[in-house]
Amino acid sequence: MTDAPPKIERLQKRPDFLAAARAVSCAKGAIVLQARNRADDTPLIRVGFTATRKVGGAVVRNRAKRRMREAARVLLPQLAKPGFDYVLIARNGAPTRPWPRLLDDVKSALISLAADSDSPSRASPRAPPSPSA
Repeated sequence: MTDAPPKIERLQKRPDFLAAARAVSCAKGAIVLQARNRADDTPLIRVGFTATRKVGGAVVRNRAKRRMREAARVLLPQLAKPGFDYVLIARNGAPTRPWPRLLDDVKSALISLAADSDSPSRASPRAPPSPSA
């Protein structure tokens, strides 16, 4: 019997995006990927997409987000970890980057963040330092 693919939902509330911004991130090519372990018991994967005005006007930003949504639809069921929130942020090249290269950017960022979350010795880079006793 095969396992069903994990359920994927969209992030829509600002506090969820802000929490992901405090977590680890990885910039690859035309995207930045942020990943946050929710540390709850739900196997749900949540994903959000954003593009700033630096990327371009509304039409260009919407194109970048559509392309990132499709890349996430293709790659997240295979590479995302259950219980994590992911935010994909478009960079300047996202709207015009060749499709195979954009997929490769997202895939390599997901693999890199998965490797970082597996290593127990690596603390979150944005976590405050622990006080010395």
